[in-house]
Amino acid sequence: MSNKIRILVVGCGNMGSSHARAYHKLEGFELIALVDKNPSIREKLSEELGGIDQFDDFETALMVKKPDAVAVCTYPGTHAALTIKALESGAHVFCEKPLAPNIKDAESMVAAAKKFDKKLVIGYILRVHPSWKKFIEIAQGLGKPLVMRMNLNQQSSGKTWHTHMRILESMSPIVDCGVHYVDVMCQMTRSKPVSVSAIGARLSDQIDKDMYNYGQLQVRFEDGSIGWYEVGWGPMMSEVAFFVKDVIGPNGCVNIMDAEKSGKGSDDIDSHTKTNRLKIHYAARDANDEFARPDEIVNTADEPDHQGLCDLEQEFFLNSIRKNVDLTNHLDDAVNSLKIVLACDEAVRTGKTIAL
Repeated sequence: MSNKIRILVVGCGNMGSSHARAYHKLEGFELIALVDKNPSIREKLSEELGGIDQFDDFETALMVKKPDAVAVCTYPGTHAALTIKALESGAHVFCEKPLAPNIKDAESMVAAAKKFDKKLVIGYILRVHPSWKKFIEIAQGLGKPLVMRMNLNQQSSGKTWHTHMRILESMSPIVDCGVHYVDVMCQMTRSKPVSVSAIGARLSDQIDKDMYNYGQLQVRFEDGSIGWYEVGWGPMMSEVAFFVKDVIGPNGCVNIMDAEKSGKGSDDIDSHTKTNRLKIHYAARDANDEFARPDEIVNTADEPDHQGLCDLEQEFFLNSIRKNVDLTNHLDDAVNSLKIVLACDEAVRTGKTIAL
């Protein structure tokens, strides 16, 4: 047991419980404590995992358990304070995305990781997804410029809508979810984003009058590539075309197929990452301008489910600690994608295009 990474999880909701299961399963970790202010959530998870110690206060848990690592899986507005406390205590940190609601907090988290010489890994789950990595690789072969069209709308009610409303207390959907897809666009283009614009709408009187639960952002890149991302949360959202992932270049296009045919609703967490199949269309033509090559289907049915992806994220975290991996680029990319979506949020609120 002495060579295992002793880890504490704070926040036992959807992502926290999935990461806790990963730590419980992976040989290199020892899950030593669960922290959540809601006793029913942490008690249920503790029982599932064989009786893990529980706390309702993070600082008490840090002092008593003295973990080697901490997983911060709480609402984004708390990420900076919890992460910095954990780093100060001598623990490595895995933090769910996005880092923070603002750049100042995000940069303070990165600075703390450097100051205390500890690893800080951000939960960009699509970066460990084999099908999404293939999707990005194919997109990179389509020529320049790229046109990237993406969305992930979520029709939510009950517990899921209540969770969305909690997130909306500190950040909009295009910030919370947009960081994933802006990060993907940056990987596909390998080009510098130069400007953003965005629109948004408040579709519920249950959320603050200064917040919106539907938004669409547009990004322009230095190489001429463009991308848009659309996201909406709530009981009013449509289940039609809620999952669009389509990339077009001079050489053809690639898209993720059949996500809506899975039989699960848009608020199902597995549907957010599942690809099922990739379809590649080739633009090459013969002397008569007829297509010279048929479309190609890449079957991805054997891809990991959401829990499997969380396992892969934690394997990356473990490897980062054990092999002392340089995470400079990882953190730079996380801060960069946050800067872009926060500029998009500014564009919604001001109605102006924002230069980056």
